[in-house]
Amino acid sequence: MQNFGAQDGNSGSIIGIEGSVIDVYFSSGAPRINSMLLVGKDQDIVAEVAAVTGADTARALVLTPSEKLMLGASVLDTGGPISIPIGEALLGRALNIFGEPIDDGGSLNGLERRSIHGEPPSLSERSIDSGMFVTGIKAIDLLSPVERGGKAGLFGGAGVGKTVLITELIHNTVSGYDGVSLFCGIGERCREAEELYRTMREADVLGRAVLIFGQMNEAPAVRFRVGHAALTIAEYFRDDCHQNVLLLIDNIYRFVQAGGEVSGLLGRTPSRVGYQPTLGTELAELEERISSTGKGSITSIQAVYVPADDFTDPAATHTFGHLSASIVLSRKRASEGFYPAIDPLKSTSKLLAPGSVTDAHYKIASDVRQVLAEYSELKDIIAMLGTEELSEEDRATVEKARRLERFLTQPFFSTEKFSDHPGVFVSLDDTLSGCADILTGALNGVPENEFYMIGALGETRSAVIQ
Repeated sequence: MQNFGAQDGNSGSIIGIEGSVIDVYFSSGAPRINSMLLVGKDQDIVAEVAAVTGADTARALVLTPSEKLMLGASVLDTGGPISIPIGEALLGRALNIFGEPIDDGGSLNGLERRSIHGEPPSLSERSIDSGMFVTGIKAIDLLSPVERGGKAGLFGGAGVGKTVLITELIHNTVSGYDGVSLFCGIGERCREAEELYRTMREADVLGRAVLIFGQMNEAPAVRFRVGHAALTIAEYFRDDCHQNVLLLIDNIYRFVQAGGEVSGLLGRTPSRVGYQPTLGTELAELEERISSTGKGSITSIQAVYVPADDFTDPAATHTFGHLSASIVLSRKRASEGFYPAIDPLKSTSKLLAPGSVTDAHYKIASDVRQVLAEYSELKDIIAMLGTEELSEEDRATVEKARRLERFLTQPFFSTEKFSDHPGVFVSLDDTLSGCADILTGALNGVPENEFYMIGALGETRSAVIQ
């Protein structure tokens, strides 16, 4: 643990310990909420004041648990909040919540530090840039386009491909992004963090990125605050360096879960479905800091685990309200082998509207949705009676829908070693022209498998010509 440079200040001692929560008595009055405390003779244990319980007592969350934690241990109030270093020296580095390197690079001591508890920009400072952020993934760019300076969520249960999709987005967007990329791992497994760092280094995109982790084995207070630390770094690059920032978060549900653990440790009464009563406020404090100003933008793509695939769960419903695009992953599509397993009928974006995207994009996306919705309604009839009982028009719709479903699959760079399919980046023009060709019905005679796991329609068109 680095030396945080605390000076002589308000001192006290521990009078109670319960798990990773301590009660502290201070001789000169209780400190302010969110103050950072240094515990122990060596001041190597960090805690944060979460509640003031009396004129001279406070309850704090321990961020660095240690066997040195004991009753009567000395506590020093630093007089300020937890801070994190800022500066361009962070580029290419992997950090923890205190800004300490967890990679094989050198020390970051000497950099300016800034509080992790920032304020969102005022409404007058915010700017609206409704341009499209192209990801190179067909299903996203067509049906739920990401807004530059907006927030997009990847919703799905366990094992449907959220982390794989985030990894692919990192590969596709970081290399061609004209700003800084920041990855925030909340509740990440150590294996995932190491793999991500190695993958980005091998792809030569680490030099324009910062990685910050609050890992699964760390204290709940660390997982709860690491998102705030990441946003402090993002705000530095946006406001001080006037750059556009791509912020990738995996996983927002782990932030909510950590907040629930913190709430329980502090003795608060649970709310609906066992979540903390402060869920909405805590999520808003994090999400509202993700915004664009006249100085730069923060575009955020966030993975959101959906417990038991229940989209009415409070964690999912509260997150939905903050997003400009919702990309829903379907377990049914994953079981059918359609990857990415994006549900084309449930995924939405505020950007997919006349005037926000081109007329051609809006019309093609609407027609694709209509064809897939009609096919969904016909599936029960097909299961009972077969396609022979359908009208000629319905049969043509089914053929187009089945080809669209397969065309919207895509081989990923991040899964090349597992799948035998080389990854592809598909431009928006190729996505739109491919869907438009399928919608005409001219490709209904081409075998369905020709459309599965390809990029643009070039290979299929050549098959038609032959």
